[in-house]
Amino acid sequence: MTTESFPHLREGNNKTALVDGDNSFSYADVNRRIDRFATGLLKGREDLEEERIAFFIPASLDYVTTMHGVWRAGGIAVPLNVASAVAELDHYLTCASVTRMIANASYQDSLRALCDRLNIELVSVDDVLVDEAGSLPDIDPERRAMMLFTSGTTNQPKGVVSTHKTIQAQITTLIDAWAWTEDDVIPLFLPLHHIHGIINILSCGLWAGATVHLFAKFDIPRITDQIIAGTYNVFMAVPTIYVKLIQYFDTIDAAHVQQICDGFNAMRLNISGSAACPVKLFNQWKELTGQILLERYGMTEIGMGISNPYAGERRAGAVGQALPGVQVQLFDEYDKPIHEEALPGEIRIKGDNVFLEYWDNAKATKESFKDGWFCSGDVAVLEDGYYRIMGRSSVDIIKSGGYKLSALEIEGVLLAHDAISEVAVIGVEDETWGESVMAVIALNAGAELDYDSLKQWCDGKMSSYKIPKAIKIIDALPRNAMGKVTKPALKEML
Repeated sequence: MTTESFPHLREGNNKTALVDGDNSFSYADVNRRIDRFATGLLKGREDLEEERIAFFIPASLDYVTTMHGVWRAGGIAVPLNVASAVAELDHYLTCASVTRMIANASYQDSLRALCDRLNIELVSVDDVLVDEAGSLPDIDPERRAMMLFTSGTTNQPKGVVSTHKTIQAQITTLIDAWAWTEDDVIPLFLPLHHIHGIINILSCGLWAGATVHLFAKFDIPRITDQIIAGTYNVFMAVPTIYVKLIQYFDTIDAAHVQQICDGFNAMRLNISGSAACPVKLFNQWKELTGQILLERYGMTEIGMGISNPYAGERRAGAVGQALPGVQVQLFDEYDKPIHEEALPGEIRIKGDNVFLEYWDNAKATKESFKDGWFCSGDVAVLEDGYYRIMGRSSVDIIKSGGYKLSALEIEGVLLAHDAISEVAVIGVEDETWGESVMAVIALNAGAELDYDSLKQWCDGKMSSYKIPKAIKIIDALPRNAMGKVTKPALKEML
């Protein structure tokens, strides 16, 4: 990204861009630091020419410096999950042919042996920074800019490559759709190896000239203190975070809860994403805070594609309508477009927001597109102009007795049961039905539940063919770093 791409990152702009712990940094401060870092990366070269540079850094000034410094120097930024196991990092670094790894001193000991084995130079941000910024290359918008890895829930994670043009499109559509301004202040506590934290919060915030408060993790007491103080007017999180907040409310006194809820109520926008927001949670949050959660749909390959409106009806259980500049179409299993409402089909996407390729994987790239449409693998229906996600075609669509059942829909109903804390619905092989519905359930503390009582409770709440034919009680559902339930792992476990 060139300096001009983020219009507020410039000399002379003394507005606060980042708050990192007790320190605040202006847009001018951050801009100068990025230029010094980019110059240091170049080591006298004119252009990094798409060198892959990985970084293992939590949310911080150093993270922003590294991301933008790699972009400005002409490299491909490869942000890594600081919670990753060494075996996972080995795959990412090898797949991307990474040459340099940027990591804070506190992480370097755990990474040194791996980097030595892979012949990767391991340095810190301070090692790279130079005293004076030098000349930086002009970057063509069509050049590769970033590589993020898919969650790998169904296969080995793939490197998703986006260009500078792709990233700009992903940012600017959200600036318009969600009415970002330089008056916005938002906390960032989500993982920064994922599109949600990188694009929706950090990049949109910096592009709009807003202020982003950086947290290495979700620190409920610190963040809720700021919410009570009225610091934030925008809040974005995964459903698990909203659930944790509601659980936290049960551990503090009612007056404190009311202060936090009043703080949320005063915000202009609360967003939920990265996993389906259960209708029960949507309604709970509205009742507690008065905020109507804005749910949206996106993925690593497209950024965001669909969103409930900022100004207009936000529907529980729906992800909304196509974002500006994004084309969305449902297709049936014969690759025919579906134009009738209420018929399920795969979501396919076109637009400048769509990624360029899977790194070094021409076969997977080719297979993910049909007639210019990116095939998401997600199944949805269109209901009164709003898309509702039924789930991943591979794990969330259960084909039982001739019906295509949405695991997410069944989960949403079951979560309304007082005994159920969390639930995952999966299809298991069945000689009679092809697949039968099984619910894997974690209970609330002290609760009990047996199959017969659950079946009786379901009667009248969902069609008989959707009612689980078996249940399994476990302590907790397996989840990945973004809080998504890993259903393939669940099936293996069973």
